[in-house]
Amino acid sequence: MELTAHPDTIKAAVHDPSWHVPRTRTPDLNGGTGGFGRPMVTGLAHATAVTRRASDGKTMSACLAR
Repeated sequence: MELTAHPDTIKAAVHDPSWHVPRTRTPDLNGGTGGFGRPMVTGLAHATAVTRRASDGKTMSACLAR
């Protein structure tokens, strides 16, 4: 994870070796398989992005108010 501070925002970026673009899914309240992270991040962030990396997967980033 990388955090970058800007005057009005903080950018959080996470690198992932998978080429698959993340998908929003219904959170699993019983089986423990997740589904909570992306809705939480998109709800808190001003902007989100998924960028494919030429050599190894993708970077998911979010800009949050400082």
